[in-house]
Order: sequence, then C-alpha cells, then structure tokens
Amino acid sequence: MTDSAHPEDAPRVVAVVVTFNRLDLLQGLVRRLREIPQVSEILVIDNASSDGTGEWLATAPVTARTLERNRGGAGGFHDGLAWAMERGADLAWLMDDDGLPDADCLATLLERRGELDFWGPVVVDEAAPDRLVFPIRLPGGTRAVRDMGGVEAAATDGVIADVVIPFNGVLVTRDLVERVGLPREEFFIWGDDHEYRWRAERAGARIATVVGARVRHPSVGELGTPMMFGRTTYNHTPSDLKHYCMARNNLLNLREYRGWAHALLFVAKTVWFYTFTRPSPRRVGLSARAMAAGLRGDFTGHEEFLR
Repeated sequence: MTDSAHPEDAPRVVAVVVTFNRLDLLQGLVRRLREIPQVSEILVIDNASSDGTGEWLATAPVTARTLERNRGGAGGFHDGLAWAMERGADLAWLMDDDGLPDADCLATLLERRGELDFWGPVVVDEAAPDRLVFPIRLPGGTRAVRDMGGVEAAATDGVIADVVIPFNGVLVTRDLVERVGLPREEFFIWGDDHEYRWRAERAGARIATVVGARVRHPSVGELGTPMMFGRTTYNHTPSDLKHYCMARNNLLNLREYRGWAHALLFVAKTVWFYTFTRPSPRRVGLSARAMAAGLRGDFTGHEEFLR
C-alpha cells in the first residue's frame, strides 16, 4: 500500500475485518490485504479473543481495536463500519477473518464504482472453487444457484443485480452508510448482515454480486436441511447459540421486511422441523424462547450460551 498506488482520484478504501479466536486465518488475511494496492488502511476489530490475537495485533501492520467483550459479528461490524467512516473512508470493504479475497478481487469490484452502492464478490469454497459456499438465491423466485456455472448463466453484463452476500468482502459507500446507518449490533450473530442488505434495498440502494470477483472461504457444509418431503429447507445448526440468534433475528427481519405472513410461516417451519424432521422438543422450546425475546425487544438471551 504505497502512495503511488493511490492516485488523487482513487477512493479511500478502508478494509474492515472482524475477528474472534482465529489468529492463523487473520494473519493470512492481513498478509493478503497488505498485498492489494487499492487498500488504503486495514482496520481490525477483535471481539475479545483469547488465543493471542490481541498480543499479535499490538505489533501487527494494521490499525486495531480490541473490544471489552465478545459482541459477535454484528457488534464488530457496527463498530468497524463506524470507525471506517470516522477515518475518512469513501468505501468500506467488510469481511470476516475466515475469507480470503483473490489478489484481483478489489480491483474487479472497483470497476463497478459509481454504478453500485452495496456490492460484493462470489464466495467460493477454497477447496473446490467452482462451488459456492453461500448459495445465491436469484431475484424474483425461489431458485438458488450453488456453483459458478449457475452464477455465470444467471449474470447479465458480469453481475447478478439485486443480490449480495454480506459481509464477505462487500463494498459499501459512505453515502449509503449515511443514508441507512450501521448494522444492528444487538443481533450478535446471524441475520445482521441480511437485515443490512434489506435496509439498503428499502433505501433504494443499487446492489449486486460481481461474478468476476472472488473470495475463497472454508466450506460450511450444505446450507439448508431438506424438510416437508424435500419441498423446502431449514437452516439447522447443532449450535444452540447460532440457533437462538437465528430464530430470534430471522423472525424480526421477516416481520419488518416481508410482513407477518412470512414471519408466521417461519414459525410454522421451525415447529415442523423440530417436530417431524429432526424431532427435538428442547429445540422447539428454545426457538419459542428466542422468538418471544425478540418480539419484546430483549437481546440478552444469547449470552447464556457464551458462558
């Protein structure tokens, strides 16, 4: 990152990385970001890691801030995006510590500057780059694409409009942040990124996935467990923490952005899944607790799973 790499008309791009107890991945990501000339500054938000991350950041070639407690991805991106704006970013480049952008990823994204407000790369499996880690649900229907062949077939002029996978290497403009604000820090994890996308969409933001830009990411398995005789899927996770936050936050997101009919359908799917697909009375009860807490504005219940 040299001054010669940043002509006067180039935007100030500030990379915002949120990390928690994944020092090896963070170190690899920082090495990559320092090799990308369009990055003006790297900000790292450490969610009170206990694996030596704080000590490494004290001498690392980045600007870092360690939070007093783990506030999840939502709290990390809330603070990180605000910090990037304070430090004069024209564009914030948001990412978790477990993604690794290709060397030309940012340059490819910047080719769309001026056309878009909130845009990002395709997130591919680091071990099988033709496979998507996060399937892309195409606008106007329920069809999702899961590999690069499907992505390329669905693209027009190199982009899939109205779709982005936040916060995995996405760019957001200062203007959009000033219009819609910051991610909902109280969500902790799961759903804060999609809420921000829906909020941007509601504000008229120009959103897209750029097919030629790639971030490589460890596989997260097959997202979406089949249910109702294969007619739909449910995002089951063995983690009580993730499920609690998903049940609470997804219900609120659907109520706010899709209406009560969609929210109640999600409730019905949850009950069906843990009654018939993966029977677990305890999960039905946990889901009910999470959803009730969200509806009454209580965002503290997930903390019991952090102890």
